[in-house]
Amino acid sequence: MQDLYQRRLRWLVRLTLLGTVFTAVVMLVGAWTRLVDAGLGCPDWPGCYGKLLVPDSDLATLRHPDVPLDPFKAWVEMIHRYIASMLGVVVLSVVALGWPLRKRSGYPWRLSLVLLAVILLQGAFGAFTVTLKLWPQVVTLHLLGGLAVLLLFFWLHLHLRRERVGQHAERQRESVWWGIAAFLLILQLALGGWVSSNYAGIACQGFPTCNGQWWPEMDVSEGFHLTQTVGPNYLYGQLHADARTAIHVVHRLGALLLGVGLVALWWRYKHWPGVGRSLMIVVGIYLLQAVLGIANVLLWLPLWLALLHTAGAIALALGLVWAWWRWRYQAKSVYAPNNHLPYSDVVAQ
Repeated sequence: MQDLYQRRLRWLVRLTLLGTVFTAVVMLVGAWTRLVDAGLGCPDWPGCYGKLLVPDSDLATLRHPDVPLDPFKAWVEMIHRYIASMLGVVVLSVVALGWPLRKRSGYPWRLSLVLLAVILLQGAFGAFTVTLKLWPQVVTLHLLGGLAVLLLFFWLHLHLRRERVGQHAERQRESVWWGIAAFLLILQLALGGWVSSNYAGIACQGFPTCNGQWWPEMDVSEGFHLTQTVGPNYLYGQLHADARTAIHVVHRLGALLLGVGLVALWWRYKHWPGVGRSLMIVVGIYLLQAVLGIANVLLWLPLWLALLHTAGAIALALGLVWAWWRWRYQAKSVYAPNNHLPYSDVVAQ
């Protein structure tokens, strides 16, 4: 019985790692879809012009005479849908494989159910992205949903790996430092999605100034009017220049604030073995991400560089979660920072 449990855990560890990597791939393909303006390559959902494969122009015209078929964009959109559906199969496999273990002490069954719920919600956002014609609010939520799936897969993988080797160390009490860092990261990721969905990536020309000014003309109220419905089609964006400039500038300020938060977090835990090293890597990823963001502005958002910037956001989120995990479940039995002694030795003294 124990051998069967271990075999299932081994497969679940592999499957959740695959899910983590696969989710990152789906997110990058989604970014590519948006960057080549293929988000509405198929005007309907879940098929394309009513078909599961991209049809020919004559059939597409009969189905949607008001939306001419662009085969390249249609195939890009459908490829994104195909691999997103495959990701859903991976999630269902994790749930099915874990079903016999659901009542076993230590098995993260509830986390598996949360992952299933989020992937179903993410599918709904994918449908709304098309039916609501790239409405920025939905596109941004779709991005955050993808990140939620990614991090849930990764967190589940870490839990299962710990369960497999029988580690049940007491976890740390929650810390406001990590909460602030997580909040700043989520805020910045949401701002990045808002920049992307409103096509504000090059609303500012030049760096560190914006359009030759340190504080350019901006329309913050319009740029962050979350209930705006200017549509009906949001391809290429609908906001005026000052509103897009406001979005871009706030994203820059958010990046600066996130950097301060991450450096402060590293400074707080820099002497904790493993944790300090992990946070140093996170700060390094952040610096690289900042360089990529600046390069995107200066080079006018080339496709390959914009994809690297998306990959940097994924790496930053995974890095912070990994550092948080190490602090939460490993640090207490290893280190007490004030005394530079193992925690167990401090307690003994």
